Amino acid sequence: MHHSFKTEGIILKRMNYGEADRILTIYTLHHGKIRAMAKGVRKLQSRKAGSLELFNHSVLFLIKGKNLDLVTEAQVINLFKSWRKNLIKVGIAYYLCELVDKLTPDNQPHEAVFELLKETFKKIGLKENKILVREFEEELLHELGFGVPEVLKQTQGSLKTYVESIIEKKLNSPKILKQLN
Repeated sequence: MHHSFKTEGIILKRMNYGEADRILTIYTLHHGKIRAMAKGVRKLQSRKAGSLELFNHSVLFLIKGKNLDLVTEAQVINLFKSWRKNLIKVGIAYYLCELVDKLTPDNQPHEAVFELLKETFKKIGLKENKILVREFEEELLHELGFGVPEVLKQTQGSLKTYVESIIEKKLNSPKILKQLN
């Protein structure tokens, strides 16, 4: 008997798989970062597709799998419509998702990180980009126990370079950040 579970999650990343499926990286409220298969979502008549778009905050019903969980159903809580059509804001959302993806381990619950991402997504449409990004970076680094070195506390702009030094690889976030620094 496969164990099924329900959780809130935000879609951080998606990758096409096979002809109609997608593998999603989801930051969930109760289980931290998970990877899940969404079967058939790329078919035109898929009912789940809309709920599993990038950045969506949804309630997800999943079946626990050996390597990948399986999404059986999804209900949208927030599509963050206010900034979806704005390319710069979408670029920022990509960057925030990439930070969470690269800095957090799999399957380790961290409710504060989930709340931070959710609340920041709500503010993307309202707050000045530079300030929003920097506040998110500082808060995330603080929550995950990395902190921000004193030297950098005095600086302005994104902490992207510092994050890259922690994860020891380059972040491939959109060029948009160049305009923010």
